[in-house]
Amino acid sequence: MVTSVTIRVAVPGDLDAVQEVFRRASLSNVGDRAALLANPEVLLWSGDSLADGRTRVAVGDDGAVAGFATTLLIDGVVELVDLFVEPRRMRQGVARRLVEDLLSLARVWGAGSVQVTANPHAMAFYTSVGFIPDAVAQTRFGPALRMRLDVAGAGH
Repeated sequence: MVTSVTIRVAVPGDLDAVQEVFRRASLSNVGDRAALLANPEVLLWSGDSLADGRTRVAVGDDGAVAGFATTLLIDGVVELVDLFVEPRRMRQGVARRLVEDLLSLARVWGAGSVQVTANPHAMAFYTSVGFIPDAVAQTRFGPALRMRLDVAGAGH
């Protein structure tokens, strides 16, 4: 089931809702839950990107934040910093819509690619939207795959 969402720039009034989506989505993966609960500071989303306009939210017909994505543009590359979906809205096309929105923005910005450090449980999703393995990065919780999606031709 694909749910209708509207994608827009997050505003300061979205902070509480985005923080809740971040926390619930992070804890929804059983494979990560123990490590996250042992390090509760990583479950706090700062919201710093709201002031910079770097976070976009997917809002459902009910007005609730269904998911969000945060980016950084660095030397012609868009870094996908956050991509989280409210657990009850997962597998309804919300993350896919956020990636499509990001690709549109990346084209406007003249970026060559979108890159992400992928959580292992999100690999199938990233592959399904066209990301390919590119490198390995060290994270606080161990190695993770770096993935790349070339903007030219993506999503057409």
